[in-house]
Amino acid sequence: MRVIAGSARRIPLKTVKGLETRPTTDRIKETLFNMIQYGLADCMFLDLFAGSGAIGIEALSRGAAGCVFVEQNRAAVECIRENLQATKLLDRAVVMHCDGLTALGRLEGKYRFDYIFMDPPYGCCLEKQMFSFLADSGLVGQECTLIAEARLDEPFSYLKDMGYTLAKEKLYKTNKHIFVHREAKGQDGG
Repeated sequence: MRVIAGSARRIPLKTVKGLETRPTTDRIKETLFNMIQYGLADCMFLDLFAGSGAIGIEALSRGAAGCVFVEQNRAAVECIRENLQATKLLDRAVVMHCDGLTALGRLEGKYRFDYIFMDPPYGCCLEKQMFSFLADSGLVGQECTLIAEARLDEPFSYLKDMGYTLAKEKLYKTNKHIFVHREAKGQDGG
């Protein structure tokens, strides 16, 4: 696994040994970033369930102003820090060692994100918990895109009831990315 483009291009990334994390393949990562590349410059990025940190590091390498990495596995947190040092991107990163909901609560009022990426363990309904918290959260910027990586058969029928619009869905062989926007709630000027 490596950084695909940007300032840290071609730098290899470490991954966590074992089956507790599921690194996004380079091919899927490249497809994902081809879809969002024009909004990355100077954005704030949140990488929930960050694993090795490969997604957030790719965002930083491609010009994101900052990234918060959230991971509760201690070995994965160390892996993220080592990868950030290897890519010389540590100065624009915050690494949080806790679960996703705890992190969102701690971040509330401190950040506003342009992209929120989540790749939780499959089959645990963690995506739904994250979307539920973020439905009324100040962490979601006005033009924020929320992206979830999930198994192909993961249902997201609840999104509309939570106030989200499914903008796009990208299917791969064994999983998918969904791209979601929060519906505007009577904001001034539009």
